[in-house]
Amino acid sequence: MSHKISTKEELEQFFCHNLNSVNAWIDKEQALLPQPLTSSVDVRESTHKFAPVDHNMYPAGFNNICSKDLLHCADRFKEAFDAINPKIKRVGLLPESHTKNKYYLDHLHQLKSTIEMADVEVILFSPDKEMFAESGSNVITLESHSGHTVVIHQGQLMDGKFQSMSPDIKFDFDIVVLNNDQSNPLPIDWKSQTAPVLPSPFVGWYKRQKNHHFKCYRDVANRFAAHFEINPDLIQAHFTTVDNIDYNTKEGLDELGNEVDKLLATLPASSSVFVKASQGTYGMGISVVSSGEEIRSMNRKIRNKMDVGKNNLKFTSVLVQEGVETIVKYDGAPAEVTIYLVNGRASGGFMRTNPLKGTQANLNSQGMIYQKLCLSDVKQDCDHKIKEAVYSVVARLSVLAASYEMKELME
Repeated sequence: MSHKISTKEELEQFFCHNLNSVNAWIDKEQALLPQPLTSSVDVRESTHKFAPVDHNMYPAGFNNICSKDLLHCADRFKEAFDAINPKIKRVGLLPESHTKNKYYLDHLHQLKSTIEMADVEVILFSPDKEMFAESGSNVITLESHSGHTVVIHQGQLMDGKFQSMSPDIKFDFDIVVLNNDQSNPLPIDWKSQTAPVLPSPFVGWYKRQKNHHFKCYRDVANRFAAHFEINPDLIQAHFTTVDNIDYNTKEGLDELGNEVDKLLATLPASSSVFVKASQGTYGMGISVVSSGEEIRSMNRKIRNKMDVGKNNLKFTSVLVQEGVETIVKYDGAPAEVTIYLVNGRASGGFMRTNPLKGTQANLNSQGMIYQKLCLSDVKQDCDHKIKEAVYSVVARLSVLAASYEMKELME
């Protein structure tokens, strides 16, 4: 099939000079759907394509975003809050429970500060009793890697509202911002909670599947590409899915190995594929292989790594995804771009580099380094920002796919 835009270079020029019409198409589609308040999208760029390779609705790296872009994030938060109620003044921010991760605490400090720039007060709280057990108190005060003080209050859901467990502070939240991916669902009856919760608590990793996300993305990318006469291969990675895997007992590994070989047969010679846990996050449950035999002959150590993830979540469904070999480098090390979106708009991002890894490897692993990447100046016909424009569009398409996921999961 012939396409008006059939090469990566043509795609870059098209997005640069037609960014307004491209965003208008996404806006029109997005207006019909629920939308995650926050998203992060990992985008890989090879010699011949750009492709999103992961999407997270509860990102944990706001500390890696440049200061100028954080101002734009704040504007997007305000837009989202105003659309619900222009009088929102008090926001509850519910974080992950792994508070011993000092880099995550840097992120929490920055996320709280950014939301506060939307003219609201932000209180960090958690209903997770175990977070407070060690201190024996209803409030914990922590220090982040960069020396910021992070205060988290214990709360519980009563009469449809989160209530403070301490008499020293009242919650009275107008809205709750959820920054907990719920790999292990929080013990909360979310349906009885009366304040709006964003992103939705019903789309955590206990319920979401990467397999389903990328099927939604394929549908979105194909429709988008057809509308603008683009070769759809320029904006997506090929994939297949396999269910009923048990790495511990080796059940399903023969089938998984066969699917790896089938996908590799459609790709250029010397390609690799990413074998990812469908519910994995934080770079867990991922192997990069160049043959099905590597799956069938996995040793016990690798199978253990692939078997369970965060909060001991057992992985049974697998995404087999084309390995998009990155051509992006930073200080000579392979890199990939992560775009942060607030209220569906590309609002910031960073480069993830890893000098310990190769160009086909999983860079979200030991040795990774973050470099800031400012998106604030991207606009139509901004030639020096072509790459960022493409990354932003691809990330927005990924959020649109996530919105279709949300619609199904919330029905």
